[in-house]
Order: sequence, then C-alpha cells, then structure tokens
Amino acid sequence: MRQPGRPKALTAVAMVAAGLLMAGEARAQSSGGGLSTFFSNIFSGPKSDNQAPPQGAPAATGSIPWSGEDGASGHPLMTAAAIRQAAANFGNCVGAMWPDAARRNVSRENFERFTAGLTPDLRIMDLMDAQPEFTKSVWDYLDILVNDNRLAKGKEILAKYKAQFDATEKAYGVDRYIIAAIWGIESNYSTQIGDRSVLQSTATLACIGRRQGYFKEEFLSALEILNRGDLRPEQMHGSWAGAFGPTQFMPTAFKRYAVDADGDGRRDVVDDAADLIASTANNLKKDGWQSGQSWGYEVTVPQGFNYMLADRAKVMTAAQWEHLGLKRASGQPFPHPADKGYLLAPAGAEGPGFLMLPNFRVIMKYNPAEAYAVAIGHFADRLRGSQPFVQPWPRQERELSRAERLELQQLLVQRGFYRGTPDGQFGGETRQALRNFQASIGAPADGFASAQMLDRLRGN
Repeated sequence: MRQPGRPKALTAVAMVAAGLLMAGEARAQSSGGGLSTFFSNIFSGPKSDNQAPPQGAPAATGSIPWSGEDGASGHPLMTAAAIRQAAANFGNCVGAMWPDAARRNVSRENFERFTAGLTPDLRIMDLMDAQPEFTKSVWDYLDILVNDNRLAKGKEILAKYKAQFDATEKAYGVDRYIIAAIWGIESNYSTQIGDRSVLQSTATLACIGRRQGYFKEEFLSALEILNRGDLRPEQMHGSWAGAFGPTQFMPTAFKRYAVDADGDGRRDVVDDAADLIASTANNLKKDGWQSGQSWGYEVTVPQGFNYMLADRAKVMTAAQWEHLGLKRASGQPFPHPADKGYLLAPAGAEGPGFLMLPNFRVIMKYNPAEAYAVAIGHFADRLRGSQPFVQPWPRQERELSRAERLELQQLLVQRGFYRGTPDGQFGGETRQALRNFQASIGAPADGFASAQMLDRLRGN
C-alpha cells in the first residue's frame, strides 16, 4: 500500500513504481516494494547472482549480495563506508530499541524472541537507491498488469469471496472491484507477495541507510503486531521495504487500517480473506473514498485544446469540461455533470485523456504513481465488465533513458524553464517546465517528454 514519502511493497507484479510517470519512491506507506521491485528488475535488470560479496560485508538473505558500492542518492548515510559501519553496529542498534518497544507494551520475552538472530540484509541498500536506466510507458505498464489471465483470476476471486465482498461493501461503501483490482495488481491474487522477512527488512532500514527514523517506526510497529498475536512471523514476509500481505500493508498502515472482520480476535490481512478485504476497504474509506462514484472517465480531447489546463490543480465540473470540448470516449454522457475532476493526459496530446474524479486521488494515496492509479481504475472497470480503452496509445513513442531524461532537464535549465536540480527523474516541476517550453515554440503544451521534444530542446 504505501511508502514513507511513499515507498511500498515489492512483489513480483509490482516492480514498476520507480519507472512510472511519477518519479521518486512510489508508496504512501511503504518504501519501494510491490510494483516497484517487480518492475525495477524488469526495466533495469538485477545484478548478477554470481557477484561475490564485498570483503567484510554481512551476507544478504537473498541470492544477490550487496554490491558494496555507494548509493546513487549521494546521501552520506548511503556511502559504502557508512553502510559497513552501521552494519557492524546492527546488534547494538536493534537492542537499543527495547525501551521504545516496552513503551508499546511489547513484552521482554517477545522482544528477545522476535529479534533473536536478526542480521542486516545489505542488499536492501542497493534496492533502496536503485535508479532504473529505462522506464516503462504507461501503455506497456497497462499491458503487463491488465491482462486476460489476471482478469479471469479476479473474476474467480470475486465469485469465491462474494459474501465477504458483500459485507465489506455494506460496511464501508467501497467498490468491490477496486479492492479486487488492488489485490490482483499488488500480489497477483496472493501468488507474488514477496519473500523477505518484514522484521529483518525494517530492522535493517531502521539501523542502516538514509531513512532510519521512518523505518524505526515500521520495525517497532511490526513488533507490536507480532506481540499482539494478529500475525505470526512466518506470515510477515514481503518486500524489501517491509510491505506484506496480498494488498501490501506496511506495519504502520496495518495499525491504522487493519480490522477483524470475522470476529476471530485476530486481524489477519495475509491469510484471512474477510480481514484482507475489509482492511483494504477501510484504508480506502479513511483516505476519502466516495461511495457510488467512479474513479474517472476516458475522454476525447479536441484538436487545438489548451493542454495547460491538464493539471491536477485545475479542477472543474464535468459540464464545464464538456463545454471546453471534452467528451466521454464511450460516447455516453457524463452521468453526473456536477462531478468535479481534473484532466490527465499521461501520454500527451497523442494519447487518450482521462477526467479524474476524487476517487482517483484516493487511489493515488494508496500509491502516488499516476500509471498505477490508472491501472487500478481500469482493471476495476474491466472486472465490472467494461471494455478496454477506446483510444489508441502512441506506441510509436519510446521512453527516454535516464541519461536522456537528465539531458532534457539540463537543457530546460539552460533555456531558463527549469529551476530544479537535474536528476533524471520527472515530477510536476519538470513537467511544468516542459509545458512552458512547448508553449514557447507553439507545440501542444502537454508536458509529454518525447524523443522529438528532446530533439527540439537540442535545437534539431
């Protein structure tokens, strides 16, 4: 479900967050897992399993050892020397957290039992600072995640747990198809949850690296969960960032949102379907889910449209957007003309547009990558019986490499459009700078970083 500033889970079908449309760690309550790990391996390629561990480095739990290199972030706590020094003090660091655990009513016996034998997994340091050389386009992302096999499995899940979905919809007012979509995309319906120990991962990150304060809270929360008896240690396996379960809860998110839906005294979001479905719905409801409302609509955008209006800060009613020429791609009218939303054009003027309603923002609280939220909404619609998107994607376009993204930002700086520090990662500031450049040359100001636009910046 989310990340610190938001990292998230790391499952087999989830490793693209880092390579999505939004740069940065993609999870509201987690820190780089789920989608991020799956896709980072696909897009940038893992290090060789045969690589020898650096001299003096503790062994990693997985088959791939720590590289022994400085982290790409350049943070002082991510240098190889700082990592080795912190790893050497790992046992003392974990032991020093006992007073904090005691204040949370974790018993001394359980603290000793759950922390006995913990060793740092330094491979996580590479994953934490991974910077994929290439990213995937939103259409490639959708092709991977919204496919016939996953749709068929999703329909089986909806039928198998109909009673649980019925009860959850009645209690929380959250659309069952959205919950089923999150379950399917986060873990391919519980088949790709992740195999790292949550305790080991969060302890490693609480004692080593650049986000120790955040992960100390996650580690202590994991101890609370185990101390209370909601889950067993063997159930708490997941991403390198500590997200676990079929819909990928971080330990702190579990504390906020997990519920005991079937009244058995445990909040089991791993193996108990009733608790899993209700807890995921509770998360969405508390984040502002509006019952009975869609996440958004695919729309056609007229020729000559002012794409400076395609901004999440520019919210208008469906009727106002219609007055500007937007229409539903399905040809149907907007069911509620007073609904307010913003226009998203993830592939620029050459791709489909989307009118995003408040529930889309709720999905983005679950994971703040736009491509992720589009995939969840679209997958939910397909599970409901809707058709694929009507408009074609500009599949002739290729995604820029990291070097090209960095160059694009540098050229925007040289031309006076971008005031940030070029880092090869695209966020809102880069998009706005690119829009301003596009407007200055009379091109559609859609903020889409195409190879052609890079050539224009180069002066070609």
